[in-house]
Amino acid sequence: MQKQLENWDKSFLWHPFTQMQDWEKESICVIARGQGVYLIDTDGNRYLDGISSMWTNVHGHNHPRLNAALTAQIEKISHSTLLGFSNIPAIQLAKRLVEITPPGLNRTFFSDNGSTAVEIALKIAHQYWQHCGQENRSKFVHLDQAYHGDTLGAVSVGGIDLFHQTFAPLTFSSISTPTPNAYKGHSAEEDRDRCLDLLDQILTRHQDQISGIIVEPLVQGAGGMIIHPAGFLKGVEQLARKYDVLLIVDEVLTGLGRTGQMWACQQEQVEPDILCSAKGLTAGYLPLAATLTTEKIYTAFLGEYAELKTFFHGHSFTGNQLGATVALANLELFDSPDFFSQLENKIAYFQQRLQDFHTLDYVGNLRSIGLIGAFELMSDKRKQIEFPFEQKAGIRVCRSALKKGVILRPLVNTIVLMPPLSITTSEIDLLIDGVWSAVNQTGRELVAETQLLRHN
Repeated sequence: MQKQLENWDKSFLWHPFTQMQDWEKESICVIARGQGVYLIDTDGNRYLDGISSMWTNVHGHNHPRLNAALTAQIEKISHSTLLGFSNIPAIQLAKRLVEITPPGLNRTFFSDNGSTAVEIALKIAHQYWQHCGQENRSKFVHLDQAYHGDTLGAVSVGGIDLFHQTFAPLTFSSISTPTPNAYKGHSAEEDRDRCLDLLDQILTRHQDQISGIIVEPLVQGAGGMIIHPAGFLKGVEQLARKYDVLLIVDEVLTGLGRTGQMWACQQEQVEPDILCSAKGLTAGYLPLAATLTTEKIYTAFLGEYAELKTFFHGHSFTGNQLGATVALANLELFDSPDFFSQLENKIAYFQQRLQDFHTLDYVGNLRSIGLIGAFELMSDKRKQIEFPFEQKAGIRVCRSALKKGVILRPLVNTIVLMPPLSITTSEIDLLIDGVWSAVNQTGRELVAETQLLRHN
């Protein structure tokens, strides 16, 4: 059966962010089921899910309470439209999200994934200023190295050439501002202040044209797991208020406990105008996203039918009952009195174990926040020189890790560790030990190849 599935995969399936010519040459891992923090393939092999199935899983796979909630709902109804009608789980989830997000976010607009959540945020912000009589406010400021999704609006506020440059002719223009990234040569504080000063200058020059600033709070995910210095996010909020532009926080990756609190922006007491959530919203079970806004923004869309103030945007599965139901059950699990205290202990142990990677010659810029860890693969650690792109260092480390029972997914030369929040300390040991061994083995092979090429 495994061989047949592999043949069908290579004959009919096109994988995301994957060079299929390489894929067709490799043996592949086909996942059949999951249990807790483990994924199990068609041959019965178990792998620790070191990236939470691309940063989505929260409480582990095949969770009994989430399964029960989903089963109960499917016996009632799976889906009905939110256009012209409503449904019980969508109403309840909208209320719950307002209750647990930062103060001031009072309205919830549902969609399907992180890209659409961001797309909605951009469109709401743009239309808001139109209704306020400030038609010139049509530009957005984003951080360079930003990634907010793959739809064209989200790509327009992205800053990763590798992903986005091809589609540049299809996008709208935006304004890029530097990302604080201290390991490139500045202290964290110097880099923070420099970047905030440059943002201040941008806002001074373009204030009347800017609709909003969009930022992933504390951590830029697909941009390379760039962790911002303390106070940067708060500084961005203060500048947004100073120049009266909307602050959009993209919590698609960072929300739902990933950084140690429910929302990353809460770490610096930031109250955004718009918040985007997806990925962990359903604990990795189903596609569902939410974009939350303030009452002030919502009110700007109210008017007589003929005024055309309606927000003309929607998705077929907006507010889907199955997704909303499992999201509610997911949020209930966070309500356990000791959930965040236990999470705090896991984070402390995880970050302690991450220090083991300092012993490797092939690891640089080790950083972490919450249950997120990342580092670069280096050919020369002292000079901070990464392995050449064509060596596929990240991909090769992940292949090696798979053989050691750990599933990873690289960001080129960046290795990311982001297990489900349900992981135990003993499972953290398995994760760290497996990845350490994979990096050590692969790093030696890569260095040997590099030296051979130099001699030739």
